[in-house]
Amino acid sequence: MRRKLAAGNWKMNGLRASLKELEKLKDEHPDPGCDILICPPATLLAPAVDMCWSSPLFVGGQTCHHKLAGPHTGDISAEMLRDVGATAVILGHSERRADHGETSEEVRLLAQAAQEVGLTTIICVGESEFQREATNTLDIIGGQLSLSIPDGSNGENLVVAYEPVWAIGTGQVPTADQIGEVHDFMRDRLENRFGYGVGKSVRLLYGGSVKASNADEIFAISNVDGALVGGASLKAADFAPIITALENA
Repeated sequence: MRRKLAAGNWKMNGLRASLKELEKLKDEHPDPGCDILICPPATLLAPAVDMCWSSPLFVGGQTCHHKLAGPHTGDISAEMLRDVGATAVILGHSERRADHGETSEEVRLLAQAAQEVGLTTIICVGESEFQREATNTLDIIGGQLSLSIPDGSNGENLVVAYEPVWAIGTGQVPTADQIGEVHDFMRDRLENRFGYGVGKSVRLLYGGSVKASNADEIFAISNVDGALVGGASLKAADFAPIITALENA
């Protein structure tokens, strides 16, 4: 049985005062029926870990470097994330791929480094609006899955998040059939590559304008094991209802 996961990606948002939202989340969900992960900016990782200690909330990073240490000014290694208390890291988000030119091959290196130090890797895949309109969605997703995910991945160290680029922060949401088609395709690909047992154990998240008003419908879709939530994760008042919907799915 795959335990559902609600992951919040704060992106480049949040100051120390924002951490009060974590206290509110802990109060709202003292014994959640799913895993809850918050990925704040690097400046808030240490205080977030301290605040979430001995609570059901986990803390993760938003990216990492593929080397453990070295002359890489401004970068953070997977080992550093683990050392500060993070349990997971988001990799290959469309904004990293677009803004920093990360390729799927590079994402694979990052994931290898993260898995080697014991972090759960949330590997993001997704198509642009142009690719969707050209009906190349499954080809794009298949290529990203093949090149981004390291050998040796399993349900303990891998989560895959499908985020259609055209739906992130736009308010647009694919239809249930479109989301289901991609998630079923990803499940088949993982089972074919890693075997039925491992492929079945990997959690698949949906991300892209997830909010309280559409969460119930999204979480009812085949092979959707949770969500990677952006803007709606910044406030407990917005994120808590999404978590509740996932618990009830």
